[in-house]
Amino acid sequence: MPHQLTTEVNGRTLRLETGRVAKQATGAVWVQYGETIVLVTVVSTQDVREGIDFLPLTVDYKEMAYAAGRIPGSFFRREIGRPGEKETLTSRLIDRPLRPLFPKDYFYETQVIATVLSVDQENDPDILAIIGASAALEISDIPFQGPIAGIRVGRIDGELVLNPTSSQLKDSDFNIIVAGTQEAVVMVEGWAQMTSEEDLVQAIFYGHQGMQGILEMQKKLSQLVGPKKRTWPGTTVNEELTARMNAAAAPAVAEALTIPGKMERHDRMREILLDLQQQFGEDPANRPQIRKLFENLERDTVRRMIVKEKKRIDGRKFNEVRPISCEVGILPRTHGSALFTRGETQVLAVATLGTSSDEQRIDSLIGETFKSFMLHYNFPPFSVGEARMLRGPGRREIGHGALAERSLLQVLPGSDTFPYTIRIVSEVLESNGSSSMATVCGGSLSLMDAGVPIKAQVAGIAMGLIMEEEEVIILTDILGDEDHSGDMDFKVTGTVEGVTGLQMDIKVQGVNQDIMGRALQQAREARLSILNLMEKTIAQPRTSLSDYAPKITTIEINPEKIREVIGPGGKVIRAIVSETGAKIEVEDSGRIIIASPDGKSSERAIAMIMEIVQEVEIGRLYLGKVKKIMDFGAFVEVLPGTEGLIHISQLDNHRVNKVTDVLQEGDEVLVKVLEVDKQGKIRLSRKAALGQSLPEKS
Repeated sequence: MPHQLTTEVNGRTLRLETGRVAKQATGAVWVQYGETIVLVTVVSTQDVREGIDFLPLTVDYKEMAYAAGRIPGSFFRREIGRPGEKETLTSRLIDRPLRPLFPKDYFYETQVIATVLSVDQENDPDILAIIGASAALEISDIPFQGPIAGIRVGRIDGELVLNPTSSQLKDSDFNIIVAGTQEAVVMVEGWAQMTSEEDLVQAIFYGHQGMQGILEMQKKLSQLVGPKKRTWPGTTVNEELTARMNAAAAPAVAEALTIPGKMERHDRMREILLDLQQQFGEDPANRPQIRKLFENLERDTVRRMIVKEKKRIDGRKFNEVRPISCEVGILPRTHGSALFTRGETQVLAVATLGTSSDEQRIDSLIGETFKSFMLHYNFPPFSVGEARMLRGPGRREIGHGALAERSLLQVLPGSDTFPYTIRIVSEVLESNGSSSMATVCGGSLSLMDAGVPIKAQVAGIAMGLIMEEEEVIILTDILGDEDHSGDMDFKVTGTVEGVTGLQMDIKVQGVNQDIMGRALQQAREARLSILNLMEKTIAQPRTSLSDYAPKITTIEINPEKIREVIGPGGKVIRAIVSETGAKIEVEDSGRIIIASPDGKSSERAIAMIMEIVQEVEIGRLYLGKVKKIMDFGAFVEVLPGTEGLIHISQLDNHRVNKVTDVLQEGDEVLVKVLEVDKQGKIRLSRKAALGQSLPEKS
C-alpha cells in the first residue's frame, strides 16, 4: 500500500514515499526535495555465506545523466561502470553513518542502492540519499538501530542556513554535512574557510536540531508500513572457551600491547594467536571462534589500559602528538616535494604545476566542469608491511584524498594571481594512524616548496575516543590499533586561524555537544604544535618556482584583437607556438596565458602577440609600408592590419604636386601619428617625421 509523508526544511518540501515503485526490494523509498528525486532501495539476503563473521554491507550511489536532461559524455553514451569521484564520496557518506547502527552479529549480505532520478541543480541529491537509505531500512524487515537523517549546514552573512542551495553555497564560508539520530551526532563531513572551533560546534548541533523533523517523519512512515523485523540466529559466545583463552593469554596480550613499535607489536600478537590456535584448536568447533575471541581480548585490553590504567600503547599522554620531522625539496626534478613523518606514519608529498590545459575535465549532472586543483592519495601495500596486488584507488583512497584536497583548497591563491593547475600526489610510505592527516601536512609543505603563494600552512590531526560507562577519554594523534579498538575517528585540519576541513566517524550511538567541543579544542592544540614545527622547516612559500616548472605569464589585450592573434583557422597562433615553443591559451575576455619551460620563450611569444595587438599612439613615430597610392594621399600600414592616411599636404615641407613624386607602393616610410578620430581613422604625417629616427630597441 502506498504511503507518503512531507515536512518542511528551510522553506522547501521534503517528501518520502513508499509502496508505489520497486516493491520487490526489501525496502524502497522515493525521496523528493524541490525537483531533486532519489530512489533508495535496500535488499538483505535470507542466508549467510559460510565463514562470514562481519556485516557484508555495500552502498552504491548512482547519478543518472537523464536526471539532468543530459546524454552521458562517455564514448558509449551511457553511465560508465566505474563510479565518478562524486558518486564514490556520496556512497561513503551514506555508508559511514549506517554501518555502526546494524546489530554486531548481523552477517547477512545487505545492499543499499541510491539512484538519482531527477536533479534541479539547486538541491544536492547526497543529503536525500542518506535520508532515503535510513527510511528504506526503517520500513524493511532488516534490523537497524535508526533512524538517522542527514542535513547540510552553511553560513551566509553570519547566519546559519539548513540545506543551502547550490547557489547559496557560493556565498557560504563553510559546508558541513551532519548525520545523526534523535539523540546524537553520528557523522560529520565538510570544509570551512578557516572557521573557529566554537562556530563549527554551533553549526553541527544547529544541523542536529534541524534534522529532528526528518527523523520524526521516518518514524511515522515506519509506523504506517508496520514492518515485522526479522529474527536471526546471531552468534553464540562460548563462555567456557572465552574464559580459558583469556586466562591463558591476557597477561601476554597486555605485555605485547606495551611494545611501542607497530611491527614488533604485531609480530608478538601473531605469536600469541598461533599459540592459542595450537592450544585450543584441537576441537574443530572452537577454531572459527578463536580469532574473533582473540580480537575481542585485544580490544578490551587496549580500552582497559586507557580507561583504568591511563596508559596508551606507546606510553604517550592522552593529548600528546608523536615525534614529527619535516623535510622539503628532497626530489631534485619535481616542482615541489616534502617528506612528513609522524611516529610510524610517513608521507612523501609531491606538487606539480601545470597550465589550464592540464585541468581535469569532469562530466557530471551539473554539466561539464574543470578542476584546477587535484590531490591524489596512494596507499601501497608495503606501507603496512603487506604483499598484495597493486590496483587503482579504492573508496578509502579516494575519500582520504578528497578530505586532504578540500582542506588545502581553502588556502590556495585564486587563478587571477596564480594561473596554474596544481596536482599533489601523496605517497604513503609508512602507516600507523592517520596517513590522511600526514597527507595534509606534507601537501602543505610541498606547496610552499613549489612556490605556490598559499595563504597559510595547513596541518591535520586525528582524534580518538574511548567511552566506557561514565568515562570519556579523548585521544590525540591515534595509532592504528587505537583507532581499531576505539569509538571514534575524528580528523580535523586547519591553519593557525581556524579549521579548513573535518571528518568524523563513530562506532557508538553518537556523540554529544560537550564531547564534540572537547575533541575540537584538543585537536586545535595539537594542530598548533604541528604547525609550529612545519614553519620551522619552511615558513613562507619560495619566492621563485622550480627551474623545471612551466613559467606562466598573463597579459590582457583588447578582446576585439583576439581574431588577429588567432588568425584564419588558427594560423597566426600556431605559428607563434611553433616558433617559440610556448603554450598559449586565449580567453574570450582578452586574457592570454603564455606558458613555457623558460623565460625567453615566453618573452618572445609575448613580443609577437603584442606586435599584433598593439595600437597606434598619437605623436609616436612608425616605420610603415605604403599600401595604396591615391590622388589625395597614400595609405600606409604602420602596424600589422592597421593603416593610416598621409594626406598629400603632409608628404613634405614643400608643396607636392603628385603623391608618386614622393612615394611609390611598397616603399617604407617613417611617419608620425597626428590623430586617431572616434571612428578609429588614423591621420599620419611624413613631413612631421623628417629629420627624425626611430628609437633603438632595448
